[in-house]
Amino acid sequence: MKKKIIYIIFDNLKTLIGALIIAILIRSLLFQPFYIPSSSMEPTLLVGDRIFVSKYTYGYSKHSFPFSPNISNKRFFSKIPERGDLVVFKTPADNRTDYIKRLIGMPGDTIQFVNGKLLINGNSITREKIESTETIRCGKFKLETTSFIETLPNGVKYLAVYKKRGTLQNTKEFIVPSEHFFLLGDNRDCSKDSRYLDSVGYVSYLNLVGKAQMIFFSNDTLSGSLLKFWNLPNSFRLKRTLKKIK
Repeated sequence: MKKKIIYIIFDNLKTLIGALIIAILIRSLLFQPFYIPSSSMEPTLLVGDRIFVSKYTYGYSKHSFPFSPNISNKRFFSKIPERGDLVVFKTPADNRTDYIKRLIGMPGDTIQFVNGKLLINGNSITREKIESTETIRCGKFKLETTSFIETLPNGVKYLAVYKKRGTLQNTKEFIVPSEHFFLLGDNRDCSKDSRYLDSVGYVSYLNLVGKAQMIFFSNDTLSGSLLKFWNLPNSFRLKRTLKKIK
C-alpha cells in the first residue's frame, strides 16, 4: 500500500515538473503574458490590458528567461527591431523592471522635439491632427489632449496624444548610441521614456524582451476589481479582447 502511494505521488510530481518545464519554455522562447499597469501608452494600450509578447521576434538574451540569469551578454538568433514596434524591455536603470514603449529612434539617429513636433534626423515626421472622443488618463486624472496620427519614416502609423497645455514642447537633441534604441510612450506627456536619461534613457539591444502582438483580455480596473467585484462584469472591455496591437 505504501509503495502504491509513493508511486502515485512520484508520478504526479513528474507530471507537475514536466508541465512546469513546458510552461517555462513557452514563456521564455515563444510568448509571455504582460499586464499594462500605467497610462503611458494610451490610447494604444490601456491600464488593465493583458497582452501577449512574442519572445522570438528579436532573438534571445538573458532577459528572455525568468530572473534574467547572467548566462551571456550576447543576443542569439538576433533580429533587428523595426521603427514603430511596441517593445517590452528591461529598464537600463535596474535591468529588472519591464517597460513597454514605441520604438522611435534607431542606432545613430538624432531625436528631438521642437515646438511640440517630433524630429528624426532633423526632419519633422508627418502628422495629421484628428478629432478624438477617447478619454485619455494620466494615472487617475483625465487629460485634455490633442490627438495626431503620426507617420514614421518607414511608413508606420500610430495614434499619439499630447496635452493641450503644458506639453513638453522643446527638448535637447538626443543622439542614439550604437546598439541602442530610443523609445517613447504614445501618451507623450504621461510617459517616462528615453527622454529621461537618468531613469530610462537609451535602451540596449540586449535589454529587449519582445514585441507586443495581441491584447488577449482587458478590463477597466478603475470601475471593477476584486475589491469592487460587483462591478467586474461591467468593467470587461470585450471589444479589446483578441485585438491585434499596432
